[in-house]
Amino acid sequence: MPRLTFWLVLAAFVVLLDQASKAWVLGSFRLMESQSVTPFFNLVLVHNSGAAFSFLAGAGGWQKWFFVILALGISAWLLSLLRRHAQERLLPVALSLILGGAIGNVIDRLRFDAVVDFLDFHVAGYHWPAFNVADSAITVGVALMLLHQWRQPKEDP
Repeated sequence: MPRLTFWLVLAAFVVLLDQASKAWVLGSFRLMESQSVTPFFNLVLVHNSGAAFSFLAGAGGWQKWFFVILALGISAWLLSLLRRHAQERLLPVALSLILGGAIGNVIDRLRFDAVVDFLDFHVAGYHWPAFNVADSAITVGVALMLLHQWRQPKEDP
């Protein structure tokens, strides 16, 4: 069981890093304010009431509770997987990153009715949708889950 505690601390660290970075941005920027950092990267404060790529952002408000309930359900499933695989290495890292990211974004939805995004990458006038630390943790976690799955021995039918 001590390994499970380690993975939960990793998830909590993701939540803390995510919320601290958002608190800094909220305290430093006005909504839609942007600051160029490099020729391909800006900091910008935006609120996303939808999901990835602003999916359902203009749905009228019901999507907040849909995404909160969905994220909490997925988080419960991730916790059960973490318990089951706590002695492994790669999969629990992935699950912890996804769990921490999901909880970080749920906190935003409950506090602001939207997710705080601020990382804005762009090239030649084309911008990737702004995202945050929680989104990054979820993305890396999913990539690690796929790597874990790919590395598993194939079962004979």
